[in-house]
Amino acid sequence: MKKIGPILLGFILLIAVWQLVSIMGGHDAALFPPPLAVLNALLVTIKDGSIFEHIQISLLRFFSGYLLAVVVAVIIGLVVGRLGRIWAVLDPIVQVLRPVSPIAWSPFIVLWFGIGNMPAIVIIFIAAFFPVLLSTVAAVKKVDATYLRIAANFEMSHFNLLRKIVFPAAFPMIANGLHMALGSAWIFLVAGEMIGAQSGLGFLIVDARNSLSLDLVMAAIIVIGVLGLLLDKSIRYFERWVAKIWGGQSA
Repeated sequence: MKKIGPILLGFILLIAVWQLVSIMGGHDAALFPPPLAVLNALLVTIKDGSIFEHIQISLLRFFSGYLLAVVVAVIIGLVVGRLGRIWAVLDPIVQVLRPVSPIAWSPFIVLWFGIGNMPAIVIIFIAAFFPVLLSTVAAVKKVDATYLRIAANFEMSHFNLLRKIVFPAAFPMIANGLHMALGSAWIFLVAGEMIGAQSGLGFLIVDARNSLSLDLVMAAIIVIGVLGLLLDKSIRYFERWVAKIWGGQSA
């Protein structure tokens, strides 16, 4: 309850300021919808079920791109993190590609994959891949050499070394990359759906904007924010659960 109180107070304050600005700001209600109008727009989509369809589709795309990026990036990071010479070759390439916004690739992505689910999934994959890869490589390089010497005494295979020693020891630092990747992937999910999708929360925003239904735009933005918060809380819980199993501490 001590944690919930300040959060509720913050939301109440935000809504109060929002309502005050909508009343005293001299803005057209259609251009700056008040909280009640946004709530009504959200209730309409809840009643007809459309908001749940958009949420389901967006989450499917998000998890498809994000989880695939995590698996690929962690596997590559575990391997190249142990192979310094190979990483020395790959690192400049990664550093050149990493700052490029996934949206910059959208003309190619749409041409290659068409419209629908794949463009958004690919954009999410790109957004999540580099934070996880870099955090994994950095984590592997910082694994205590004592663990590696003990593993060498037991003549572990390279696969078992990575699976049983390196990955658990590196996970707290990898978790930092998971957090960064989740936020980045969720942001670019919406952007990706605005470009090449015919459904989802990003598409809902564009469709509502085109019909000048800014109350629905604001409602969709709120839903996106709440879902993002829930996803962040979920991954933090998962991180603590894994760290507890391995007897470590989360980052």
